[in-house]
Amino acid sequence: MSKTFLITGVSTGLGRAIARRALAAGHRVAGTVRTEQHAAAFRALDPDRARAFVLDLSEADRIEPTVRAAEAELGPIEVLVANAGYGLEGTFEESSMADLRRQFEVNVFGTVATVKAVLPGMRERRGGHIFVITSMGGHTTFPGLAFYEGSKHALEGITDTLAQEVTQFGVRVTAVAPGAFKTDWAGRSLVRVPRSVADYDALFDPIRTRRQALAGQGIGDPDRAGDAILTLLDAEKPPVHVLLGSDALRLVTAGRRRVQDDFDAWEKLSRSTDSTEGGVTVA
Repeated sequence: MSKTFLITGVSTGLGRAIARRALAAGHRVAGTVRTEQHAAAFRALDPDRARAFVLDLSEADRIEPTVRAAEAELGPIEVLVANAGYGLEGTFEESSMADLRRQFEVNVFGTVATVKAVLPGMRERRGGHIFVITSMGGHTTFPGLAFYEGSKHALEGITDTLAQEVTQFGVRVTAVAPGAFKTDWAGRSLVRVPRSVADYDALFDPIRTRRQALAGQGIGDPDRAGDAILTLLDAEKPPVHVLLGSDALRLVTAGRRRVQDDFDAWEKLSRSTDSTEGGVTVA
């Protein structure tokens, strides 16, 4: 059955690919873009079923009116793909508080505001599917991406909690964590903080050089990511968390193993902090 999608960030990359796949499957798609030029290009994909809206997620007061405008043109939003965001690369010490605030303003606050704009309607209609595009960096970490990965870890936690709250209303929620795809994430969509502390040169300079060289060369195929979203949409019991890409599977598995190794090695200490008088557990 044809559904109405809202996909944020459809100018390029995964958002664009997901939108193309949804349109090809017969769905209606409202997409957000950053410029009027991108809006025209998106509408040209399918003049009948594609609508474009210029929106910057950092402008929180424009998010709900944009959602209402999309619904006025295409009908109630049945599927949200909260994809828009950007990357920030820089060591923790060299990145500023302004960098951190901007990263969370777009990746976290803008995404959450978009979800909040569509959720009441889905709850009232007792149905809908919310996809939040996070990152393998929402499950594991790499040097030079502390603020970006912090934003994606935040989205994973928020999404997981939301899923537990709204499943009773027939609203499905899935956090989608891609690995490296053939997109411009490491190019145009990655803000690089200027270097200033020489002590990090040996660690970080090779990492930055490698990321620059591999921009757009990831193993993941954006069109196949679009197909994956449609598969999840049709699933009887879709997951709350899913990884896209063999690199994401490998790196997240290794990262979670490191965390579990710490838990296991210090299990005795963890247990030692329980009260000797007993008490009530959380669950």
